[in-house]
Amino acid sequence: MNKDISVIICAAGKGTRAGFKSNKLLQPMPENQGETVLEHTVRAFLRAAVGQIVIAVSTDDREDIEKMFADCPLCTVTTGGATRTDSVKNALKAVTGAIVLVHDGARPYVSGKVIADCIASVRKYGSGVCALPLTDTVVRTKDGAIVEVPPREQMFAVQTPQGFSTDELRTAYAKIGEENYTDDSTVYARFIRPPHFFIGEKENKKLTFAEDFLPNAKMNGNTSFPLFPSFPTSGTMPVRAGIGIDTHAFGKKQDYIVLAGVKIPAESGLIAHSDGDVLAHAVTDAVLSASGLRDIGFYFPDTDEKWKGADSLAMLRAALQEVRKAGFLPCNVSVAIQAEKPKLSKFIPTMTENLARVMQLPLSAVGIAAGTNEGLGYVGEGKGITVTAAVLLQKA
Repeated sequence: MNKDISVIICAAGKGTRAGFKSNKLLQPMPENQGETVLEHTVRAFLRAAVGQIVIAVSTDDREDIEKMFADCPLCTVTTGGATRTDSVKNALKAVTGAIVLVHDGARPYVSGKVIADCIASVRKYGSGVCALPLTDTVVRTKDGAIVEVPPREQMFAVQTPQGFSTDELRTAYAKIGEENYTDDSTVYARFIRPPHFFIGEKENKKLTFAEDFLPNAKMNGNTSFPLFPSFPTSGTMPVRAGIGIDTHAFGKKQDYIVLAGVKIPAESGLIAHSDGDVLAHAVTDAVLSASGLRDIGFYFPDTDEKWKGADSLAMLRAALQEVRKAGFLPCNVSVAIQAEKPKLSKFIPTMTENLARVMQLPLSAVGIAAGTNEGLGYVGEGKGITVTAAVLLQKA
């Protein structure tokens, strides 16, 4: 994890040019991948294993966005301002990293390579501004006439992220009066020095107009950037699979069991050192296994009083922190519950929501199925519950 890297996500706009009545970043992704534009943007930086993400939002959206990222320990939500300049200035107060990247929340297709190139540029030159060379002829006009044709090879279109030394960017913003700037490179150039640039990607488009939110919208002539990378023909695979299986017996003196944090009425509870959430335990083992780490018993031993009666979803969050340190993030999770009793179907939607929130996944990436064992074995006899979980992790 790049602990010295903070990211500011500018998300305080509205989306009037796109014709929406509310913040365009809270609209579903054009590809309908089960998450909002803002969630997709934030996930790009989580995959890059940055140390902190500060999301600058409007007062109207703050409550909803705080709920959206309540289970993201790296995310901080702060109130932005009336302009982009004000939003970044306010967000800088919450930044803890020595390096800060500023990114438009409406650029959800930013790739891991662009983020890595931005960080590398800041480490080497003190700044890194994402920019694309222009392929069309550029002109300057006045009163309806072309008055100048600048050399095209000197013209670039500026994108985000834009990275800087945090101290220097704070110094630059402290010198701003009533002026308003459209991006941070301009502020840096005026008050510090000309920033260094690096070549971006055409796919890193800003969603601005209504047509940008249509399914399969073209990205500057290319199709949308894929959420997950393709498999390489050699070297380290960017995706890993893991399986976790856990079983707990009935017998605890309580009138409910816990599955994915949901209390479900039952004749007795499940016997365990923690709260007995056998589903959370199976998922925890799956994510640890996929990332090449030790099992749940190693990190949360039943000999440790710290975990006695503990919330198993909190254990899963802690395990996911270890997974991120190992350089991976969840892509999806599939869970199969074998239980003769109690009946679970009406609880599955809430269980799915809880698991998606903790794993920071869209609902469409979480599947939970429940079935009986047709009266066979300890499950069929109602003596216990077994859960099998399979996960896919992506290289951060």
